[in-house]
Amino acid sequence: MSWAEAGFHLLGQDVLWADLIGNICALGTVLLAIRRTIWTWPVQLTGAVLLFAASISAHVTGNALKQVLFGALAVYGWWKWSYGTREGRSLPVRPATSGERAALIGALVAGTALVATIFWSVNTFFFEISWNPLPDAYIFVGSAVATFAQGRALIDFWWIWVLVDLVGVPLAFASGLVVSGAVYGVFLVLVVIGYATWQREYRNTDEVVTV
Repeated sequence: MSWAEAGFHLLGQDVLWADLIGNICALGTVLLAIRRTIWTWPVQLTGAVLLFAASISAHVTGNALKQVLFGALAVYGWWKWSYGTREGRSLPVRPATSGERAALIGALVAGTALVATIFWSVNTFFFEISWNPLPDAYIFVGSAVATFAQGRALIDFWWIWVLVDLVGVPLAFASGLVVSGAVYGVFLVLVVIGYATWQREYRNTDEVVTV
């Protein structure tokens, strides 16, 4: 048994250590994002590595691919937020413009359709990459869009996460990732708190700088 498959039994359920610790990092990422600290990104990167291992072990390919993208976007967000710090100021939070919202929604819809088609094609002609291609694709693309928006400090990213969590909770439980399913539920509460915090900060800012 590899380290990614190591775990324990809890209330009749198998819990993977990689899934548990990775999701603790994921929760930590949200709490750190609410405070807008640069530690958001290295913690997210660590969680992505652990959840990738857990997802591969559970044969949830879409979620595993999502973690790869999470890792790459964590590096982007780390760089983006670090740049603002070097300029002597924190990256200001702001609502997305109408054009940015349209682009984010368009990317979510088109990206989900494209990735779902790829998953279905691979399932048909090669091997089963995903047992539920459409929600897997939706979570994969939605998570990417939300993390990209977070990297740019757009307040809207919190609501994108709500849309992702509404699908992620039942899918995680159905896949046997009990900890992930429970954490997705907690996310729903945290994103509302995060949105309120960022919105209040934006309203209290005298000068909003678009980056």
